[in-house]
Amino acid sequence: MNTDGGGLVLVAEHDPAVAELQRRYLAREGFDVEIEPDPARAPMAAGRSRPDVVVLDLSASALPADLYRRVSEAARPAPVIAVTGPLDPAIARALGEHRIDRPFGPRVLVGAVAEALRRGAPAGTPAPLRAGALALDPRGRTAVIGDRRVGLTATEFDLLEFLMGNPGRVYTREQLLDAAWGPGAGAGSRTVDVHVAQLRAKLGEGNPIRTVRGVGYVLDA
Repeated sequence: MNTDGGGLVLVAEHDPAVAELQRRYLAREGFDVEIEPDPARAPMAAGRSRPDVVVLDLSASALPADLYRRVSEAARPAPVIAVTGPLDPAIARALGEHRIDRPFGPRVLVGAVAEALRRGAPAGTPAPLRAGALALDPRGRTAVIGDRRVGLTATEFDLLEFLMGNPGRVYTREQLLDAAWGPGAGAGSRTVDVHVAQLRAKLGEGNPIRTVRGVGYVLDA
């Protein structure tokens, strides 16, 4: 299979054998390849190397939608190909238009990279998210519940976007801190409680965020 030219491919893959196989086949097709063995570090690697396309292994990630979002932001305008196992459909919709499922053959990988380069990065940000009467538009960073627009701070929006992108999953306060504030932000778990309380107050009766006693929070789709 021939591709239209080369380019730098960042492969963020947790399995060394799989990463090496990807490197060999992509190099055979004329691509330069950089391997990042820890997908959690892919945002940093993408910001440093400025690849033309990213192949991002999400199969072992506890927070796939969040990791995909951070890599997409760091790699922009390069397209990101999400490599996944079985996913909840709501999470899959947050992973953009370029996605391949494990296990996959080398030809599938090379074809996906070539297609992503031909089509370029997805326009804008991931598709709008919905939970009951609540609709969130990541592109415009707006939230609407029913016919009412909800005014959110940047952090409130990031927290709500993360929960809506991962519906039905319970997250601890520490996980939500990493997702909305970023690792090492220094905020305490009480900060999450305050922001969730503010979100609930603003969303009113349509609020879909539920407390799981002794654990954290979950968004009911």
